[in-house]
Amino acid sequence: MIRAALVGLLLAGPAAAADPADAARRAAAALETAAAEMAAAERRSDRVAALTSAVRAYEDGLAALRGGMRDAAAREAAIRAGFDAESARLAQLLGALMTLGAAPEVSLLLHPDGAVGTARAGMILSDVTPALRAEVADLRADLDELAMLMALQESAASTLETGLAGIEAARLALSAAIADRTDMPRRATEDPAVLGALIDSVETLAGFASGLADLPPDPAAPALPDFAAARGDLPLPVAGRLLRGYGAADAAGIRRSGILLEVAPGALVVAPWPGTVRYAGPLLDYGNVMVLEPEGGFLLVLAGLGMVYGAPGEILPAGAPVGLMGGRDPALPAASAEDGQALRETLYIELRVGQDPVDPAPWFRETLE
Repeated sequence: MIRAALVGLLLAGPAAAADPADAARRAAAALETAAAEMAAAERRSDRVAALTSAVRAYEDGLAALRGGMRDAAAREAAIRAGFDAESARLAQLLGALMTLGAAPEVSLLLHPDGAVGTARAGMILSDVTPALRAEVADLRADLDELAMLMALQESAASTLETGLAGIEAARLALSAAIADRTDMPRRATEDPAVLGALIDSVETLAGFASGLADLPPDPAAPALPDFAAARGDLPLPVAGRLLRGYGAADAAGIRRSGILLEVAPGALVVAPWPGTVRYAGPLLDYGNVMVLEPEGGFLLVLAGLGMVYGAPGEILPAGAPVGLMGGRDPALPAASAEDGQALRETLYIELRVGQDPVDPAPWFRETLE
């Protein structure tokens, strides 16, 4: 059966796990929610938090939409592959149907061998007709599904374009809101001249982190929650896939004391825990770097951002935006990405306890493998 062949193809791939039409509807609803959050943010007293939520909502909606588009394309390819594989038999089926449709009904039952042959022909035809009808119904269902998938992809492409414009506007509004904020608590002892001298004197991230750890604490700084108790329960600062584990060598054979995540272009990166910004800006060969101090004796390093938010000395709450990844959102979903999103940017995460780096992966609630 054509349908059985196609079901086998669909079950063999990722497209069987989700209904593309349902995914597209849910993605469109998520993008509408994001647009509503974006509009409501203008009336909120805490615009940074509201816009952060809107950007995250746009990211979720766009990821879901790309996933639906990818599933629709995979389902369409499976149906077309089924048609190609069954092309010879489909041609015979269509030929038989055309013959049956053109022949007079009475002539189909007459047989040159007389009444016995006619009776046998009638029994054979009565057995074949239901099977032909089932084949025709399956073929019609596949053709209808193919037309629906093509229309769905065309509609989703338009929705994607609108969503990309929306998330770009939300990111710009977020950047402006962060630049305008003036009510952030700060450390009193953060000295830009000292930081500048430290940057000029170090040659490695480890040296820079060690120098930061040696700077005097601020006795007037607000108390932060117990970071050590958060081990195993931190959210990732950005959704992504583990590209390189702790201490693993890169293509050049260099081993770094952190982990590397593959993340989406332009993705919003947030603070996983309340912390003081100890440094924000370019550093060595790490690109833009954000160094957070979630508690005295701990430093969390986020490196490779395209843009950083915040200034040294600011004390950020959990979930506060700390920057955006570089790159641009892909206009089309990546066929190889499990979530429909092309992941091409990398975020380096390093955690230091005192002077020593530790594997940050066990600190996060998501499993990184």
